[in-house]
Amino acid sequence: MKKFALVLGASGSIGSAICRRLAQDGWSLYLHYNQNDEKVTTLQKELTLDFCDQEFIPVHANFSVEDGAAKLSTQIFALQAIIFAGGHAYYGLVEDTPPSEMEKLWRVHVQNPIRLLALLSNKLRKNDVSYCLFIGSIWGEAGAAFESVYAAVKGAQHAFVKSYAKEAASSGIRVNSIAPGLIETVMNHHLSEEEKLEIYEEIPLARAGEAREVANMVAFYISGQADYVTGQIIRLNGGWYI
Repeated sequence: MKKFALVLGASGSIGSAICRRLAQDGWSLYLHYNQNDEKVTTLQKELTLDFCDQEFIPVHANFSVEDGAAKLSTQIFALQAIIFAGGHAYYGLVEDTPPSEMEKLWRVHVQNPIRLLALLSNKLRKNDVSYCLFIGSIWGEAGAAFESVYAAVKGAQHAFVKSYAKEAASSGIRVNSIAPGLIETVMNHHLSEEEKLEIYEEIPLARAGEAREVANMVAFYISGQADYVTGQIIRLNGGWYI
């Protein structure tokens, strides 16, 4: 039987890398997007050509609105894994952060993901073992000036992972979060080359991570090779925060 995973944010740099890596491992995928339908369509065609025995299904939902999770849940059928790789960031002082941005960050990273799990947990429980994996952030643990609200919602996400892992363990659901440091993605394009070099000096491995490195770790934690791991925040940051 085919095994299905839902990848939130499949049109993003990390999300699309995760999709490509999971397809290599035989997963059929729901490719979630909000605005970048062209990228998801291109990704779907690419994966279908390379892995013709698997299914790749685009699904649409806006997680910045209240009913985003409800709309997405109606598009999902068989399911063994959910990877929350979608995101929204805001860079600026707390005093300059509009309430609308605060609300959007909360809904995208916390409210709708939790609601989606509430709606889809019955599908996950149909498997002997299933997986829920969040792409968290180094800032959810370390905190970040000028990204205080983003750090706060990532911290909430991490706290939920620890709590839900205890709640869902008896149902065979493994719940973890990968917390990347600096990864080369569009989200970090606000950094100048000079600013990046300054950050590299703080990172023991002296470079940014790559999206494929996040994807490889995701693949491992839902491969069945790490089924005794749950409730963990797994750091992927080149030694930047230990």
